[in-house]
Amino acid sequence: MKQDGMIEISGAGPAGLAAALAIHHSGGQARVYERRKEVGVRFHGDFQGLENWTTDTDVLDELRSLGIRTDFDYQAFHNVVCFDPDAKPHHFHSQLPLFYLVKRGAVTGSLDMALKQQVLEAGIEIRFGESIKTLPDGGIVTHGPQRADVIAAGYLFDTDMPDGAWAAVSDDLAPQGYAYVLIHNGRGTLASCMYAEFHQEKDYVARCVDFFRQHIELEMIKPKHFGGAGNSVIHHVAHKGNILYAGEAAGFQDALFGFGMRWAMLSGTQAAAALSAGDPAQYERALDRRLRKFMQTSEVNRWFYRRLGNRGYRTVLAHHGNEDAREWMQRGYRPRWWTPLAHLLLVRRKRKPFLNIHEDCNCTWCKCQHHLQSASPS
Repeated sequence: MKQDGMIEISGAGPAGLAAALAIHHSGGQARVYERRKEVGVRFHGDFQGLENWTTDTDVLDELRSLGIRTDFDYQAFHNVVCFDPDAKPHHFHSQLPLFYLVKRGAVTGSLDMALKQQVLEAGIEIRFGESIKTLPDGGIVTHGPQRADVIAAGYLFDTDMPDGAWAAVSDDLAPQGYAYVLIHNGRGTLASCMYAEFHQEKDYVARCVDFFRQHIELEMIKPKHFGGAGNSVIHHVAHKGNILYAGEAAGFQDALFGFGMRWAMLSGTQAAAALSAGDPAQYERALDRRLRKFMQTSEVNRWFYRRLGNRGYRTVLAHHGNEDAREWMQRGYRPRWWTPLAHLLLVRRKRKPFLNIHEDCNCTWCKCQHHLQSASPS
């Protein structure tokens, strides 16, 4: 924190903007630096899910309790059709919303633009086109992923199809991951989320298009390709002195299914509370209470998921078909007493090595790796 009480924040993603709002609500001052020219530039108006199953508290109520207005466009989804590796559909329903569909990117109604508007209305300065390489007086670092553990590639499109959510778990469509189609109000997103074989993304995306055309009569009008990467490896320590890391900069993204917006905004507000109180170590304690065990659970789940293969995916879907989807998802993410030990033995000691970067490759993973290398602080 500077002598004038100003807390500087690197990055204007959900974590950084949530942190800025929390500092403002506590009576402090914040300034946000964003090296890009606008918020949400990593995204393209694509649909993402704001998860609503890790706790009993509805995610929208939790955001409001943090002082974040939910004035972005969202749609509650209670139903998902998930195809197993044999293309057999399994219908899942939850009485309460399983997730809220939101838009990402520099587009009207998106989560990113709504947070930006709230920050500006609070009188907080966002310095676009500026990056801050060092924080000698401390601050909050939320500049997005610093490694790529998963990629999502696919298409944004217009469509005449009705609203719906479909997923497919098959290593033939998304190795060690999942594929999905989300449609709302005539707009759609198709993606293959891959945790392996990144260089073959074009083949997997093409297979996903063929699969969903065959099984849900997918209709894509004016498709536009997109791709992005995520960091789903939690950092053992999320602060260095007076510098606190939040959002994907600290690895706060669900390692199993890639949802991270809720955890990003929570970690941003917790970092802000710690710095505002003049007690950076408070951040680690807050993370231990609310986020770190959920993140460890997601990484342990990812370890098991990687080993299931198509036979395992088929068994899991058949076993949970008649349950409330939100309830069994919540059980799967609930931290257990043995979670930290399993995380230490199964995950931290056996980190997955990176693939080599191909200089002449245009896949999403290679492009993201080149970008992360060029954007890394000197």
